[in-house]
Amino acid sequence: MNNGSRMVWRVEGMDCAACVAKVTTALGRVQGVSDVEVNLIAERLTATVPPAAIAEVERQVGALGYAISALPGAAPDATHAHGDHEDDPADAEKPWWNTGKARLVWLLGALVGGAYVLSLLLPAGFTYPLFLVATLVAVVPFGRRAIALARAGSPFSIETLMVTAALGATIIGAAEEAAIVVLLFAVGELLENVAAGRARAGIRALANLIPRVALRLRADGSTEQVTPERLALGDLVLVRPGDRVPCDGLIMEGSSALDESPVTGESIPVSRGPGDAVVAGSINTDGALRLKVTRAAADNTIARIIRMVEDATASRAPTQRFIERFSLWWTPGAMIVSLAVILLTPLLFGWDWSTSLYRGLAILLIACPCALVISVPAAMASGLSAGARRGLLVKGGAALEVIGAARTVAFDKTGTLTEGKPRVTDTIPAPGRSADEVIALAAGVEQGSAHPLAKAILAEAGARGLTLAPAQDAAAIPGKAVVATLHGRRVEVGSPRHAVERGVSLGDLAETLERLETEGKTVSVALVDGALLGLIALRDEPRADAAAGIALLRGQGLETVMLTGDNARTGAAIAASLGMGVKAELLPDDKLREIAALRSAGPVVMVGDGINDAPALAAASVGVAMGGGTDVALETADAAVLKDRVTGVSELVDLSRATMTNVKQNVAVAVGLKAVFLVTTLLGVTGLWPAILADTGATVLVTLNALRLLAWKPPAA
Repeated sequence: MNNGSRMVWRVEGMDCAACVAKVTTALGRVQGVSDVEVNLIAERLTATVPPAAIAEVERQVGALGYAISALPGAAPDATHAHGDHEDDPADAEKPWWNTGKARLVWLLGALVGGAYVLSLLLPAGFTYPLFLVATLVAVVPFGRRAIALARAGSPFSIETLMVTAALGATIIGAAEEAAIVVLLFAVGELLENVAAGRARAGIRALANLIPRVALRLRADGSTEQVTPERLALGDLVLVRPGDRVPCDGLIMEGSSALDESPVTGESIPVSRGPGDAVVAGSINTDGALRLKVTRAAADNTIARIIRMVEDATASRAPTQRFIERFSLWWTPGAMIVSLAVILLTPLLFGWDWSTSLYRGLAILLIACPCALVISVPAAMASGLSAGARRGLLVKGGAALEVIGAARTVAFDKTGTLTEGKPRVTDTIPAPGRSADEVIALAAGVEQGSAHPLAKAILAEAGARGLTLAPAQDAAAIPGKAVVATLHGRRVEVGSPRHAVERGVSLGDLAETLERLETEGKTVSVALVDGALLGLIALRDEPRADAAAGIALLRGQGLETVMLTGDNARTGAAIAASLGMGVKAELLPDDKLREIAALRSAGPVVMVGDGINDAPALAAASVGVAMGGGTDVALETADAAVLKDRVTGVSELVDLSRATMTNVKQNVAVAVGLKAVFLVTTLLGVTGLWPAILADTGATVLVTLNALRLLAWKPPAA
C-alpha cells in the first residue's frame, strides 16, 4: 500500500547515465518510495514518496554527491539536504572553471603538483610519504561517495573501483601513480560535467527564445512592461516590429510577416493577420500587432517543446536498453578478470605478486562501463536537441532510432501531401436541379464540420451568397458520407461509392465524374431523399515541396506510398505527379490493415495531419505529424515536423541516421579503447594512470563526439 504523493526535485551534478542509475538504485531501497524517474538532461527527479520519507530521499541523494532541491509543487515542508558533494545549486549559472568540481580539480592539482615539486627539493626518502599524503587527501571525497554508493546498493561504482586501485597502488609503493590516477579521475569528471552542461545548454537556448519583457495593454490603451510569466489568458499584448512574440496568442489587430524559424525551422517569414494564431518565440518583422493571450507561459509552444525534449531524452532507445543490460555483466566480469590476474598469473606465468597486483588494479580501473553506458544517451540527447532547434520534434530515443531504419514511409493525402485547402472547381447539377441548390443543400449538411472538404463547400456557399437551412439529425458515416435533414428533406453528401451502395444511378453524370477524377479532383455526390442531386468537384493542390520531399526519400532508399480515402483515379493522378505509389478508397480500418501489411516487410513511418489519421499514426512503427497546427504536432504521434513541409520527413530520416552513426562511433570508441588498454595493461606496456584514461578519457571522447550532433544541419541546408 502506498499513500505517497508525486514529488519533483532538481538534482544537480549528474553528468552521465551511471549517475542516473546510482540515484535510481539508491531510492529503490528507501521504504515507501516508488515510480522513480530520473531525467539526466532535465536534472529532474520524480518519485511517489510518502511524507515521512521525503527527508530520507533527500539525504540519500545528497549522500551520493548531488545537490537536491524540491521544485514548485513539492511538499512545502520538505527540507533540502545537500550532503557532501562537489556541486553547488548555484553552479548551473557559473562558468565551468568556477564550479565545485573545478575547484576540486584545482585543489587536487595543487596537492599533486606541490608533492612533485617538494620531491625534487627534498631527499629521495621523502618522495613516497609526500605522494602518499597527497593520495590519501585526494581519495577522501571519492571514498566517502564510494561508501555511500555501496550502502545505497551500488557497490561496483567507478568511485569504488578507483579508490580501491589507488589505495592498492600505495600499498605496493606506487603512490605517485596513485595520486595522478585520482587527479585524472577528477579531471575526467569535470570534463563530463562540462560536456553534459553543453547538452543542457541546447535546451536552455530554447527557453531564451522567449523575451524577458512583454508589453501588456491597459484598458486606456497604454502599455506596461511585465514578464511573460505574468501574462494571463485573455490579456492583450502589443508586439512591435522587431520584437519577439512573448506568448501563444491570436492576432486581434494588425498584419505582419512573422519569422517562425526559431520555433519551426521554416526560414521563410509567413504573413499573419487578424484571427491568425501566432506562437511564442516568433519574430515580428514589420507591422505592429495586438495579440490576445491564448496560453499561459507554462503551457505555450516553447514551454511544451522544452518539456517534450526533456522527456524524450529520458526515453531509452532499444540500443540503449541493450547496452545497459550488457553493462550489468561487464563490471562483475571485469572484476573477476582482475582477481584472476592478481591470483593466477604468479602461478601460471611466474609473475611476482607485486606485478600481478599492480596490473590487476589497473584492470579494475578499466572495468567501469561509464563510457559505454553514456555512449547512447549522449548521442540521443544531442540528436533530439538538434532536431528541436530545426522544428523536428521526436518523442524519445526509441522513435529516433526507428525512423532511420524504416523501409517504407506512408503518407496521408489531404493536409499532408496536399495543402489541405481544397476549393470547389466544378458543380454539376442533376437534370432539373440548379448549381446553387446543390451547393446550398450540401453546405447545409456540412455546417459545423471541420473537414477540409466541408470547409471548401461552405466557402463556395458563402461566395455565392446562399442562405443555409438549419440542419437536423446530422450524422456521419465514417469514411463515406455525412447526412442531415433540411426542411424535412434527407440530404446526403458523400463519396461516389456511397451513392452506389445506396443504389443511386448517376446516369449521364457517370462519364463526367470519371473525367473529373482523372483530372485529380475529388468528387462528392449529393443526394436528396435518395435521388441524385448533383456532383461537387474539389481540387486540393499538392504542397509546393511535396514532389521534392518524395524524391529525397527515394534517394535515401525508402519506398513511399500514399494512403487515401479518395477515389482510385484521383489518388492515382496525384500520386503519379509526385512519383509515389498509392492505395486509394481506404476506410479508416483499411488504412490500419495496409499499415500492418507494410510492417510485415520492415519498420513503417506513417505521416499524417495528426487528427483523422490518429489510428494509423499509432499503428505504424513511428507516427509523424505534419505541423499545420502546433497543438496537433506537439500532442499527436511519435514525432512532428513543425515547419509543415514534406521535406521535413526526409530531414527526420537524416537526423536519425546521423544520430545512430554517432552512437555506433561512440560504442566503438568506448569498447575499443578499453580493449586496447586491457591488452597493453596485461602486457605491462601501460599502468595505472593510462588505465583511468581508458574510462574517463573514453567517456569524455564519446560525450564530445555526441556534442557534434548539436551542429547537425539538414543536407539541403
